Formats: sequence, C-alpha cells, structure tokens
Amino acid sequence: MHRYRTHNCGELSEKDENSRVKISGWVHRKRDHGSLVFVDLRDHYGLTQCVVDTSDSAFSIVESLRNESVVTITGFVKKRSDETVNQNLTTGEVEVSIEEIIIQSEAETLPLQVNSDEDAGEETRLRYRYLDLRRDRPHKNILLRSKIIQSIRNRMIEQGFTEFQTPILTASSPEGARDFLVPARLHPGKYYALPQAPQQFKQLIMMSGFEKYFQIAPCFRDEDSRADRSPGEFYQLDLEMSFVEQADVFNAVEPVIAGVFKEFSDKKIDNKFQKISFAESMLKYGSDKPDLRIPIEISDVTDIFRGSEFSIFAKNIESGAIVRAIPGPKCGSRAIADRMNSWAQSEGAPGLGYIIFANEDAKGPVAKALGQDKSNEIKSKLNLEDGDAAFFSCASEKDASFIAGRARVKIGKEQKLIDETVFKFCWIVDFPMFENDELTGKIEFSHNPFSMPQGGLEALNTKNPLDIKAWQYDLVCNGIELSSGAIRNHLPEVMYRVFEIAGYGPEMVDNKFPAMINAFKFGAPPHGGIAPGIDRIVMLIAEEPNIREVILFPMNGKAEDIMMSAPSSVDDKQLRELHVRAVTSHQKNV
Repeated sequence: MHRYRTHNCGELSEKDENSRVKISGWVHRKRDHGSLVFVDLRDHYGLTQCVVDTSDSAFSIVESLRNESVVTITGFVKKRSDETVNQNLTTGEVEVSIEEIIIQSEAETLPLQVNSDEDAGEETRLRYRYLDLRRDRPHKNILLRSKIIQSIRNRMIEQGFTEFQTPILTASSPEGARDFLVPARLHPGKYYALPQAPQQFKQLIMMSGFEKYFQIAPCFRDEDSRADRSPGEFYQLDLEMSFVEQADVFNAVEPVIAGVFKEFSDKKIDNKFQKISFAESMLKYGSDKPDLRIPIEISDVTDIFRGSEFSIFAKNIESGAIVRAIPGPKCGSRAIADRMNSWAQSEGAPGLGYIIFANEDAKGPVAKALGQDKSNEIKSKLNLEDGDAAFFSCASEKDASFIAGRARVKIGKEQKLIDETVFKFCWIVDFPMFENDELTGKIEFSHNPFSMPQGGLEALNTKNPLDIKAWQYDLVCNGIELSSGAIRNHLPEVMYRVFEIAGYGPEMVDNKFPAMINAFKFGAPPHGGIAPGIDRIVMLIAEEPNIREVILFPMNGKAEDIMMSAPSSVDDKQLRELHVRAVTSHQKNV
C-alpha cells in the first residue's frame, strides 16, 4: 500500500464499500458526538468523512487533533445509512472507519478559519494567503483561472497562433505608466525596466517574419490599485497578427473570448459584439467603457435649453457648455431627485437638474422655467413615462459626459435595471489619435503612439490633429475594459510625423525606440493586435468584485506583499554591488 494514499479525498464511493483504503489531507472539521468523533478530511480533490469510536486505538489521537493538521488515515470504507447520506459531497454516500491515523504535521491555532466563509479581513487573508487559499471559494477561483488560461491557450493554437516568450528585462519606455526599474550591476548607472507590456517585442516578432503570435504575458506597471486593477503586475493574452485589418483582429478575438465565457459561466452570452465609436459611446453612455446591460441612453439636449428661460443652463451654453440628459425610469419622486442632486455634488459637480413627470405634467424648477412644451419634448426624446424623471448635467463636454455616465450607472444599479444574467460585449472604435492637454494646451497622444492614424501620412499632413482618428479599439464587457489594441503603424515616416505633432523630434524616436524605428526601415508588414486582461476575464467569470480574489498571491492596495514582506530593505553590500545609494526621506526632502 502507498505510504500516503490509495485514493484522494474526492473519489471514494459505494463501489469501494468494505475496501481498505488510505487517504491523506487536512483536518477540515471535527464533530465530537461523545462515543464517536467524525473527521472531515480535505485535500485538493474533495472531502471525505471519517469516523472513530471510543473502542478504537486511534480515538485519543483523533480527539486531540487541531483543525488543519495534516494526517494520513487508513481504514475501511463503509456505506452511510440513508438518513446520513450527504448529497452535497461526491463522497457523501460513504465514510471511512478509522483503523490507523498518522500525524504528518500538526497545526497551531489558526489565525483564520479555513472551514468557514467568514471573512477574516484583507490583511489577515493576505498575510496568511496559503491558509486563505485552502478555503473553498479562493481555491476554486485559482483553479478556475488555471482552466481559463488553458482554454485560451488551446483556442489560440487551434487558430494557428504560435506561442512565444518575450524578455522580462528590457529598456525603459515612455508608454504611460511608471516603469519598475532594475539596476544593472555590470553597467553602473544604468537600469533595466520590467515590461509594461510586450508591445515593442510583439511588433518586432511580426517584423521577424512570424505572422500569428500569442503569449500569456506578465506585465509590470508601477500604478495604484483599483478593484479591477492589480498593483505592480498582471497577466494578459497578448497577440499580434501580420497583414490584417481591424476586422481580422476582431474575428480572431471574438470566438476566443465568447468561447471562454460560454465554457466557464452559466450566464447568457450576447454573441453580437457591438461596434460603437468613441464619440457615440461618450454621448450615449458618458464613458468609453459602457455597460450595455443598462437599458438607458444619455441624450444631448443642449439645443432645447439654448436661449431658454432656465437661465443657469442658457448662460452656460453661451459660454460653450453642453447639456446631457439622463433618463430616470421610476425616479419620479422629489426624494430620489434630491438624492441624485446630492450625489452629483459629492462627485464634484454643481448638482443635477431634474424634471419629474407625473399625471401628464412636468414638475420641478427646471420644468417651470423651461415650460411644458420643451419639457414634453425632453420626455419624448428620452422615451419617458409618467412616474419617470430626467436628470441634466450642464458643463464642458468632458465634465458633462463624466457626470452623466456616472449617473446612468447609479440609476441602473439603484433601480435594478441591470440584467445580471448576461455578458454583453462591445468594441469601442475610432479613438482620437491626439488630444489637448487641458492645462498646457499641448497636443499629446490620446491612446497609443504606435497606432496607425486613419488616413496615414496624408491625414497627419493635412488635417487638424484633433480631428484625426486612429485605428485603435477597446474590448469592453459589462462596463469593464478587457483590453486595448490597434492596427499598428509600420512606416518610419508616419512614426516620425506622429511624434513631431506631439512635440517630439526625430532624435527622441531614435533614442527611445531604436529597435522599432530601425526595423521599420527594413521592410515591416502591416500588422495589428490586442491584449485582453486575464485577471479581469477571470474576475468577471468568477463574479468576484475585486481582482485580488482571482490572483494566487496578490499584493494589497498599497502594493505590498505582506506575506513575503515585500518591498523590503536590502543591505549596503547589495546596494554597493549595484552602484546604488539609498536615500532617506529626510535627504529626499532636502
């Protein structure tokens, strides 16, 4: 007989009745019934009930065991009586009568309960993550993650993609977020950077003659934590294709993403990935990450308020403001209207105007100043009924869109308008290539400097930069951005001109992107790609509100690994080897 097990804790059944077996695992729970002690033994595969009575030699050992001690139990499989069968367990029809028990490792008093769904608090859970991962929900989440990654990998290979691994130590690159820097011991004063994404490498793979690349890629960005973003590191399905247009990338990605969601979720999948322009998305949803499960759309009502008797809005419109209207189904009460107004003020806005529709009448200060005809025009435009309300945001286009978008989501949640049974996907397309910095007025990249501008070099030379669209796209699911991508620029003259418009000379391109710009000069194929986030995909499928719940060993919100005590100080000898000097906070402030 094997030293530790003949079976795992998830496979014994009626067919094993009267067999002598050996199983190993953790003591999940003990139940002392006086003359009988029941032990639920747990391993990676499942849970088996074991039992010992006072006449057995193993009784005293079992009685003294702490939860989470690791033991090996030898005994005989017995069928449970009909009234004691546990239908919730795969092994619930049998139990093991303990003949012998060996303690492999005795557990101390636990800092958190493994056999409970009770939340021990984030700090305790992360400090003792190896205990937390023994719990059923976290354990299943990590297994789900592994299965999803394997499914994605299989689906990509079936489509003819080849998996490559790109370097982890590379050069610092101005790609948006802060780099993590690594001192180069052999090159004093110089640093490697951990890749924010394999962006340049995957484009260089295309220029190396490979056509369909993918990788489950680690990415490193020194940025703050959010519920849907892990600080420090994350993983993405990174892919790139040669000789493709935007539609080709969509056609490659959609079956992979939809297929994975269908495979691992019981929710409905809307197979139609809608294509929405950036401008339309900002107008209708007040966001470039719209949640299409909310069945309301924002409308522009600037012209209705222009020159109206509602002087606050009318004067602001003359100064360049716009007015966005948000439908409020079943929001036709003063209490809801006041609550929405207070909420908007807490978000930094002056407030939200409103009209309440009741008994074929429009009520409220806005309606009184605007008049019944224009109020009814708004009611018709927003497809509202009696008992509903309309809310208004009047500000610059950016600010009005922001508040209107947030209000739309708030109304959707509070009025339970969100269909929680479905995943709805969309592509956001036609992003602007450039935007104005609000503080300096300087033209800068709005999305990705490596994207191909629509219209190419001619558009760069003849159009207002703020009117130029890029072949850039985002994939969004239920209001969560899953990925960004683009058809890439592959022409050196276009790259130089793009950076020139943003205020950078050719020497900047040559110095910061030497491999890319040089490769462009030796024959580069048209190419494009995208990089859906693995962590966010798993988070959505697992229906977890926080991304840390689907990461094996996550950091906390302060980008600390409190289990491993990272980041940590290092000794002076290590710093000298790296030609680095530690600077105290006092010295930094001087």
